[in-house]
Amino acid sequence: MPSVNMRQLRDTKKLKAWLRSGKTVELRERNKLIARIVPEREADKPVQWPDFAARRKEIFGDKILPGADIVIEERGRY
Repeated sequence: MPSVNMRQLRDTKKLKAWLRSGKTVELRERNKLIARIVPEREADKPVQWPDFAARRKEIFGDKILPGADIVIEERGRY
């Protein structure tokens, strides 16, 4: 794994080349590891969210929950 110190960090061409090739670069100060610079991975396919409406219908059926009505009533008191 390539490493650079604080002064070498100014050489952005070399740093960018390492990161573009997928290498993680260690940032050191007096041979002590300070941080790791990790290249950004390309996004995988988009996340598929579950069908929440179908899940709600499966759990509660056609029952209408009165939660919103209670909130409206409570707000009307003030």
